[in-house]
Amino acid sequence: MPNPSLRGLQAFEAIGRCGSVSAAAEDLGVSPGAVSQLVRNLEQCLGLTLLERRGRRVELSSWGRMYYREVAKGFQQLSHAASVLTRARNETGIVLSALTSVANKWVSRKIFDWQSLCPESSVRILGEEQEPRIGIEHVDFRITYGRRANVHEHVANLFTDWVVPACSPALLANRVLDCPQDILKFPLLNVEWESDYKASPQWRDWARLIDADGSQTFSGLSFTLSSSAIDAAANGRGFVLAQISMVRDEVAAGSLVVPFDIRMKLPESYYLAWDRAALERPVGQRFHKWLLTIGRQQDLASAPGAGLLAPPLS
Repeated sequence: MPNPSLRGLQAFEAIGRCGSVSAAAEDLGVSPGAVSQLVRNLEQCLGLTLLERRGRRVELSSWGRMYYREVAKGFQQLSHAASVLTRARNETGIVLSALTSVANKWVSRKIFDWQSLCPESSVRILGEEQEPRIGIEHVDFRITYGRRANVHEHVANLFTDWVVPACSPALLANRVLDCPQDILKFPLLNVEWESDYKASPQWRDWARLIDADGSQTFSGLSFTLSSSAIDAAANGRGFVLAQISMVRDEVAAGSLVVPFDIRMKLPESYYLAWDRAALERPVGQRFHKWLLTIGRQQDLASAPGAGLLAPPLS
């Protein structure tokens, strides 16, 4: 049996939905004769009578009623598909996923600049450690780190961060540090990421950098989230090797201080991944470009010599 023509199905669906040939013709913008001919061709294709003509009236036959129920489902689904695409193209909302510490200490601070540039858009920020399935889950952009970026199809380098020793001014209690080695006499807060990341710089690495006494032992509290270690340092619990991208605001405000600006580079970079469909939405391309721009700015700000806007130590 040959496949029914789409135009014949449209004509039949319109009759069932509108209730008459004339109403269907008006809905489709064609003549009643054209609608009748299309349905006759459909009946010949199916070998069934779909319409029963009772004088000047036309009604669906028993076969027609059964067929219409199924055909209507198909046209409803097509209409829904078109609505989904229209909504997606017109939607100004963006979903940005990022590693938890990046979401808390970097993105959530930068996003206000984006809102001032594009106030008509809305951004939902998800802080999550597990990589989302971009294109399947409702995520438009993802900020991730190191080798985890390899699971995504569309990826660009965002920035490479550096760490620096930082603490609360209260921890120093007006003590003057004569040399970087003095930092190692304070409680030290450690950041130990999950095993699938390359290890971030540890205190033993920083001690080697400053030529500290090799007999120094390093112990203390460890955090898997950089943001948690930074918060503990801001509460006076010890020194932390803090990522520049995450503490610039605290240093500028004076809630954290950096007695000696001696930085160590992270072993890998942060990356931006995205769904290609997100770039087709009204603000998608603009948001993508903005993220890459602030990433380049952070790359320069994190590198040695950029300055931390640190208030003078008293």
